[in-house]
Amino acid sequence: MLKNWDWILFDADETLFHFDAFAGLQRLFQRYDISFTRADYDDYQAINKPLWVDYQNGAISALQLQHQRFEGWAAKLDVTPQDLNGGFLRAMAEICTPLPGAAELINALQGRVKIGIMTNGFTALQQARLEHTGFSGLFDLLVISEQVGYAKPHPAIFDYALGQMANPPRDRVLMVGDNPDSDILGGINAGMATCWLNSDGRSRPQGIKPDWEVTSLTELQGLLGA
Repeated sequence: MLKNWDWILFDADETLFHFDAFAGLQRLFQRYDISFTRADYDDYQAINKPLWVDYQNGAISALQLQHQRFEGWAAKLDVTPQDLNGGFLRAMAEICTPLPGAAELINALQGRVKIGIMTNGFTALQQARLEHTGFSGLFDLLVISEQVGYAKPHPAIFDYALGQMANPPRDRVLMVGDNPDSDILGGINAGMATCWLNSDGRSRPQGIKPDWEVTSLTELQGLLGA
């Protein structure tokens, strides 16, 4: 199946890397001698999740998201939201681990197909995370929404990525991701083939039909014949 693809693009969070925001926030707030509880995390997510929807819809910028999610804590601790956000991203890089099968899949693809990452995550985390996990230098392309100015599923970030890839035929690009809206619908609308990594048995959202659906990266490696 690898002969079918010129490029394979991967989402980052929960596609290649674990993203344990609760553990990252606990690590961040330890530095302020605060025991960050599950209830604190629920309160944080009540603010954070709608901000991510607004960001992906283009209603707010990456900077606004990063500041607004920490405004309440910043006021309590008499620090800036930038300080907290920066500390959080550093903590997330420090605790980052690849998903099962990620290293094996990426190593198997080396030299056989071009591979890239396209993420709505933030610039400060990406390179540190690649270095921490030993993935630095393994990817031919790294596209970060914060740098492009548009987030998946907006067509502009897919068009930007394709331009960086020297505009291969769109049906020879495979987009792999765990988020059916940003990764799969975005990829479908961009004319790419898509593979949904559905590791937790979610039901498929109505109107979104990926070309493939897998439960693990090991299963994907088998389908690709890598």
